[in-house]
Amino acid sequence: MKAAFTPFAFGLAIILAAPVAAQQAGPVAVVDQVDHPAVVTGHKGRFGGQAIAYTATVEGIAVSTGADEGARIVSFAYTRDKTDPATRPVMFLFNGGPIVAAQYLHIGGIGPKRIAYPDDVTADPSSFALVDNGYSPLDAVDMIFVDPASTGFSRVAPGTDPRAYFSVKADARQFAAFIRAWLRQHGRELSPVYLTGESYGTNRAAEIAGQLADGPDPLPLAGIFLYGQAANIIEYSQRPANITSYVASLPTIAAIGWYHGRADRKGRSLDAFLAEARAFAKGDYLTVLYQGSAASDADQRRIAERLAEFSGIPADWYLANGLRITKERYRVELLKDRGLLLGRADARYTAPITDKGGAPDPSDVLMQGVQKFFPLYLRDDLKVDWKDPYVPAVGITSLEDWSWGDGASPFGDWPYYKGISKMMALNPRFRLLVGNGIYDTQTTMGAAELLATQSGWDPARVTLRYYDGGHTGYSVAATARAIGDDIRALVR
Repeated sequence: MKAAFTPFAFGLAIILAAPVAAQQAGPVAVVDQVDHPAVVTGHKGRFGGQAIAYTATVEGIAVSTGADEGARIVSFAYTRDKTDPATRPVMFLFNGGPIVAAQYLHIGGIGPKRIAYPDDVTADPSSFALVDNGYSPLDAVDMIFVDPASTGFSRVAPGTDPRAYFSVKADARQFAAFIRAWLRQHGRELSPVYLTGESYGTNRAAEIAGQLADGPDPLPLAGIFLYGQAANIIEYSQRPANITSYVASLPTIAAIGWYHGRADRKGRSLDAFLAEARAFAKGDYLTVLYQGSAASDADQRRIAERLAEFSGIPADWYLANGLRITKERYRVELLKDRGLLLGRADARYTAPITDKGGAPDPSDVLMQGVQKFFPLYLRDDLKVDWKDPYVPAVGITSLEDWSWGDGASPFGDWPYYKGISKMMALNPRFRLLVGNGIYDTQTTMGAAELLATQSGWDPARVTLRYYDGGHTGYSVAATARAIGDDIRALVR
């Protein structure tokens, strides 16, 4: 598998909420805990059309998850004033990484402040601004943004190796323990509880759900929002024989070709175009890929011409390459005549192709905006003046730095969905929202559909949504609004 991709492309980039390359990756340092008193500030805002007062609380809570595992987890809680804590829903939100702070969800698009990115993807980053986020669902649900140990201000306990939490199960244990502790400390044991996870955070959410459902004291969740889901990501490993991966990725490729004007739109809207691409992918395309070399020349030519229509890559190219193009190859091929590389996290963004290899993701500019504004938000809005560093990400540089348990990597058939299945069995009223950015080549629309249809879940309890934008689609104002509305619908 590694031969097909650069280490960065095949490594953490596909499951990150924020590219590790944009962070200062390096050795994991043991940083002393500092038990700061909670920082509490009062605010007012307009959310979902309602003017509300709310309280922001930045605080650490100590959790113990085993003889050699402990941490002080620092969270950012936004709670609406003058509500009944027994009935007011509460949502815990986290990014992925697998070990990245929650700042991207926090001010990227869901918290009470968001970065306003211009709709023009070529706009100068100096035009980005931190603004009030009227799309935030704070009118409907209290939100707690959680940073895993060794990120943000969260730190492992004295005597705990930070790497003790570098695994699917141990990572989820700290979150499950924190959720229970936060609910108990704030008297919210009767509140309906929801999770939102992004990217690897969707894997984490599924594992947390399974752990909360198990044991003598199960904690029933009311619902989960998986955004940019990686809980079913086996389609990412685009080996030639993995024909499912090419079927699943075609809608994303078609959307990108449509966006850049290289696909043959024939006057079709994006929705109509994608509907045809999905039908073709699961029908004729899958059939001929399955036939392989047994397919007739006429059938292969017919499929190649349809692929050219949807993708903008010539039919002869497909015939010369087994009717297959990987998403990574597509990023290079589509605008090669203009010398441009497509963004991996958001393919609407482009940048000149360099001859040095390992080019940064053109859509990294979105992450850099968060990294610029979050320290200012901490200081100016939340009044946090702590001297300890806020750590955006831990320097994990390869899949081998993380323990995947029963699976050798997240691209194997790792049964993350079973954690959600356990929660569905525990709570018949549990609901799942799965959302995905249309132009995200990392966690794709096809993979989201595979998760929803191949996990054995009751379709009536699962909502599948596709949003304008990429891996951090909430950078698009219309998507930030849509996500806020979908979260409101989930909690109501």
